[in-house]
Amino acid sequence: MAPRKSSTGGKQSVLADDAHLAALGVKQELRRNFSPLSMLGLAFAILNSWTALSASLSLALPSGGPTSVIWGLITAGVCNLCLAASLAEFLSAYPTAGGQALVATAGLLGSQLIIGIISLYNPDYIPEPWHQFLIYIGYNLAAALLNAFGNHLLPYINKTAIIWSISGFAIICITILACATPNYNSGDLVYRNFINNTGWPDGVAWLLGLLQGGLGLTGFDATAHMIEEIPNAALEGPKIMIYCVAIGVFTGFIFLSCLLFVAGPLDEVISSTAGPLGYILYHATGSKAGTVCLLLFPLVCLLFAAISIMTTSSRMTYAFARDGGLPFSRFFARVHPKLDVPLESLALTNLVVLIFGLIFLGSSSAFNAIVSASVVALGLSYGIPVAINCLRGRKMLPATRHFILPEWFGWFANLLGVSYVLLTTVLFVFPPGLPVTGSSMNYCIVAFGIVLMISMIQWFVDGRKNFTGPKVELDDHVLTAVESPVNVRAASTGQRQLDNEKAAESAR
Repeated sequence: MAPRKSSTGGKQSVLADDAHLAALGVKQELRRNFSPLSMLGLAFAILNSWTALSASLSLALPSGGPTSVIWGLITAGVCNLCLAASLAEFLSAYPTAGGQALVATAGLLGSQLIIGIISLYNPDYIPEPWHQFLIYIGYNLAAALLNAFGNHLLPYINKTAIIWSISGFAIICITILACATPNYNSGDLVYRNFINNTGWPDGVAWLLGLLQGGLGLTGFDATAHMIEEIPNAALEGPKIMIYCVAIGVFTGFIFLSCLLFVAGPLDEVISSTAGPLGYILYHATGSKAGTVCLLLFPLVCLLFAAISIMTTSSRMTYAFARDGGLPFSRFFARVHPKLDVPLESLALTNLVVLIFGLIFLGSSSAFNAIVSASVVALGLSYGIPVAINCLRGRKMLPATRHFILPEWFGWFANLLGVSYVLLTTVLFVFPPGLPVTGSSMNYCIVAFGIVLMISMIQWFVDGRKNFTGPKVELDDHVLTAVESPVNVRAASTGQRQLDNEKAAESAR
């Protein structure tokens, strides 16, 4: 991987970023108030790999057991690192807030943990679908309100998120290992035991268990959605995108190993009404109060994730509307002058997330359906541009971009990433178990059908007339564009400002 060196200086970096956007036909409207560390915090807060992986153990334990939990993570990790490296090249060339769709899963996982805590204290509690739906709504509404009225706090929240996440990871690992000693499961059980309670053939069951690893590592595109709000974007963005996946694989492997070593009988973990994570922590500590205290770490992490997901999703909606891709695009492409956020896009994002949560009320496998839809939708949006680049001989990106993969590795990463997306897109719409009933089917495919139908109607009615993405022409040295007069003036104004500042400094 060969990131190119760039000129320094805060003001010069911002002006260069603005000119780069202007060359892509985009006017800079959002403030660049995120540092690389706070952006890494945002991306890692969305992945929250150790939290997402541990809260979703119910996906993989019945579908492959520990082998799916541990080695499924490694498999998904390698493939997602290849996808992240592939998309990093795109981000370096086109550092705009457009990007992939993201469906909020933080409220889903948070509601699972809270339901588990209630069941831990009251074994006779029978959760109703609407109970979980209300918790899901609470998570997302809290995230929406903070995004709307606390935009200036988001960089600090993101820095806090990564500190909280890593602290929780360390504290939980140390506590459960210390409390459970010397009653550990064997290494053979942790790394080699296979379980299949799904009704599917063993090979298919293990592959379906990849959904847990995919969930824990999907969402690294958060950096792309926020790229217009960090300085030196074309250089810093690609590195952040790859770093957050690598951190997620490392912390996830260690955390899942620790959990399985102290889990006790896995059949009881799978069947526990407290949920796999709640049962494991209780089995290790022997204390309900201690279990709740440890669960506060992933619960708060998931709140941070909900905030970050809402932030990046609203920026994606804003960018798509700015390019004329939505109905009433002018309305959704506005940035509130005082709050400095795309308020209308934020409201639309929250509305869609809440509607999507209605799956809770109609399906007993809502958890799998929502997770599947999130992973598959993001996987497709990652794979499509990479596949097109491969079909064009990896020559569709400008040679002047900052981040360039070595040619041999670029082909390897691109093809492995696309193959992984093709495989998981088919597998993850399967129902989680056999036999299938109307309430246990995976309604992910229905959600996709509705979205596809709405998208096609929108394209023929409005999109084909009004949608305009970045229009880029390339030469040997710079990115140039089919620019509008507004954007030409924006780039020229930025350069004149830089020249005036240099002249003033020389005069002194």
